[in-house]
Amino acid sequence: MYAEYHDTEWGVPVHGEAALLERIALEGFQSGLSWLTVLRKRPAFRELFHGFDPERVAAFGPDDVDRLLGDARIIRNRAKIEATIANARAVVGLHESGRTLDELFWSFAPPPRAERPLTWQDVPAWTDESKALAKALKAEGFRFFGPTTAYAAMQACGLVDDHLATCLTVTGD
Repeated sequence: MYAEYHDTEWGVPVHGEAALLERIALEGFQSGLSWLTVLRKRPAFRELFHGFDPERVAAFGPDDVDRLLGDARIIRNRAKIEATIANARAVVGLHESGRTLDELFWSFAPPPRAERPLTWQDVPAWTDESKALAKALKAEGFRFFGPTTAYAAMQACGLVDDHLATCLTVTGD
């Protein structure tokens, strides 16, 4: 499952409000846990968060939080669940101001690396761009999204390609 994710999704450009909200949410849920745990629970996350449709998730209330906390198919962390709902509301707020998460998120894409990293030690935990992205999203009302989580989301969504030079996976649009 992890290898398939790496080979077919990680580092491939992701666009669209629901797809980006999903990646942001899942990176937040992953914090402190293994990515494999998140991958195994992703189908349930998608079901329970209505495909991460921002409008639908933004409408969640206290009963929905309780419903999610009671479902063992997902990671049951109140702060992370409430952050996902707040983040959906922030996406709706962007739309109300004539902007999109897609445009905002991708505006922080750095120029492509000249060379792919040789080892995992060559891959940063965060960058100036991920710090700026986290700050910009926090200013819009996003929660549970610091520079390290932002960089992981940038990797997952293809803003940066951190596949090692020895990796056979090729990404890009």
